Amino acid sequence: EHLKAFDQEVNVFVDYMFGPRDARVRGWFLLDSYLPTFFLTGAYLLCIWLGNKFMKDRPPFSLRAHLIVYNLGITLLSLYMLIELILATWEGGYNLQCQNLHSAGEADIRVAKVLWWYYFSKVIEFMDTIFFVLRKKSSQITFLHVYHHATMFNIWWCVLNWIPCGQSFFGPTLNSFIHVLMYSYYGLSVIPSMRKYLWWKKYLTQAQLIQFLLTIVHTLSAAVKPCGFPFGCLMFQSSYMATLVILFINFYIKTYQKAPSRTAIKEPPVTKEIKNGFHKDYFAAANGFLNNKKAQ
Repeated sequence: EHLKAFDQEVNVFVDYMFGPRDARVRGWFLLDSYLPTFFLTGAYLLCIWLGNKFMKDRPPFSLRAHLIVYNLGITLLSLYMLIELILATWEGGYNLQCQNLHSAGEADIRVAKVLWWYYFSKVIEFMDTIFFVLRKKSSQITFLHVYHHATMFNIWWCVLNWIPCGQSFFGPTLNSFIHVLMYSYYGLSVIPSMRKYLWWKKYLTQAQLIQFLLTIVHTLSAAVKPCGFPFGCLMFQSSYMATLVILFINFYIKTYQKAPSRTAIKEPPVTKEIKNGFHKDYFAAANGFLNNKKAQ
């Protein structure tokens, strides 16, 4: 009873903050109450913390078969969402610059159904981090990684409840395309014999940055030429995408633009050849000293 009362209070609060929800998605799985999304996000963060403590003194898991199946599954789901969004928006005659929430009829419902899968895919993608924890890939669990995964799931709960179609289609369409490339790369990288062919990781990050910038431009285009899509949502989405651009640029510079250190350039190679218990560099120095002494 206490949980039901708390759930009701939370939902009254979010309805007060954001206004009436879209009636077309009422009753859809996970959407009527914010608590499941909130608790799943909390469980995700808790799993990272507890998982790292659990794995601290244990050897990493390989999980090769699990990763191949998981990455293939996400790739296929992303491909489905990409194709279905293209077909649904084409059917509805969506305007690329600005599309409102109600003018396309059944096509809007079709788009909303795909975007629900997009929202649900964000909780599936929590497994990205869990696999990092179990494989002890702590360097991969960055602030950017956790911030992106945790916030996207919560933001898309809001999107599905208030703006489940219209202008909201563009970002997921681009992101689904990027995820087809990204998760197929991850799946192939698990197979040792395929790693020598995977030269395009750097370009995936560049493609993600282009995706965010295009989404910002597309979002702001609806502010320049309004069509009835909520202005506050446009501003929020642009601001959020700007934070991702900043964080991804920072990640890209640190990962791919590092200059070689001076010590790495100047430090001579360590000599391994040993004669009579001494390095040959010792004899070279000694010979130079002796030769100078004889010359004197």
